[in-house]
Amino acid sequence: MFRILVINPGSTSTKLAIFEDENEVLNETVRHTSAEIEPFEKITDQYEFRKKVIENFLNKAGYPLSSFSAIIGRGGLLKPIPGGIYSVNEDMLKDLKSGKYGEHASNLGGLIAYELAKEVEIQSFIADPVVVDEMMDIARFSGHPDFPRKSIFHALNQKEIGRQLAEKLGKDYEDSNLIIVHMGGGISVGAHKKGKVVDVNNALDGDGPFTPERAGTLPLTGLIDLCYSGKYTLDEVKKLIKGKGGFVAYLNTNDGREVQEKIVKGDEKAKLIYSAMAFQVAKWIGKFAAAMNFEVDGIALTGGLAYDKDMMVPWISERVEFIAPVYTFPGGDEERALAMSAFRALKGVQKINTY
Repeated sequence: MFRILVINPGSTSTKLAIFEDENEVLNETVRHTSAEIEPFEKITDQYEFRKKVIENFLNKAGYPLSSFSAIIGRGGLLKPIPGGIYSVNEDMLKDLKSGKYGEHASNLGGLIAYELAKEVEIQSFIADPVVVDEMMDIARFSGHPDFPRKSIFHALNQKEIGRQLAEKLGKDYEDSNLIIVHMGGGISVGAHKKGKVVDVNNALDGDGPFTPERAGTLPLTGLIDLCYSGKYTLDEVKKLIKGKGGFVAYLNTNDGREVQEKIVKGDEKAKLIYSAMAFQVAKWIGKFAAAMNFEVDGIALTGGLAYDKDMMVPWISERVEFIAPVYTFPGGDEERALAMSAFRALKGVQKINTY
């Protein structure tokens, strides 16, 4: 039996889980108030604070570090790498500590996993960080060399759902052609061809469908005019694209459930905006079906909005189900996705990569 500790740091929480083989035995989310986080100037300054939270969790649960087979942390902002599971090494630690590729709370996942594992001489891993890059060369072109398309997406959830969908189809992930759509605060649409995400929208920086709080792909000349209008600072423009776009801009909320409630109460504007999001998601599915010559075995809808079986899921499905059957995997269980990667690595059925 393999016992695995999962560490998933977010901006205002630390999610922790313990798995024994494929079974989750404990899951806890520790919330952090702004008063607790504000004193730390940099993400890495939170290291001791977050580590203590994890140690308290283990002491309270009664699981000594020596009882674990491995520790896996959420992958942070690193250089572009292929998908998979990676052992934490000195090169990775250096990049996570320095914030060379960006600062995010997830950077702490690998750092803390490594230090805790080192204490009891067990393996430490990360898996499928947001910077997973398997795009085919032809997909990197945007139309101008100063603006190459980048692969930044919900790789952890997409890869795990890809494996689950392939299994449902009676195939191996590495032998399947799939389109996976993660629909949460951000929306990413990935073309999974034989185990590689060969094309995907940059779900972080303004590419793809609009989302509950992101503007997605915008008309370019309109954006240029806005930037030079004098109405907004650089930071304010960036906020319009990420944080104050999508539902926030149209309906003053980033909560899909609230939008659904508005529609049920007869709000026609909310219904139009919500259906426009479904319309855009369907168009991006079609775009990536074309990227795979329309040779698609299955389409998966996942993330929080995939819980909406009354509107969002059928609105998307009716436009794309002629391409391939559509399946739903609601939510985005990152802790399970991390644990399953570690479990496969420990069993020897998934290669452990070197950063």
